[in-house]
Amino acid sequence: MAKATKKAPKKLARKPYTAADIKLLKQHSKSKTPVAKIAKQMKRTEGSLRQKALALGIGLGHQR
Repeated sequence: MAKATKKAPKKLARKPYTAADIKLLKQHSKSKTPVAKIAKQMKRTEGSLRQKALALGIGLGHQR
């Protein structure tokens, strides 16, 4: 009988923010788009978007 081997968990690769991504994030911040909607459009997590907005010093979501 062959031994069952465990699969290694898939390593997540971070996707760097481009200048176009940052421009789009700033536009969404001005228009007060909900974070969930931005996350789906940009294919990023809400947490990632919130962290980037914090680093850029722009408001995002309901905490303004």
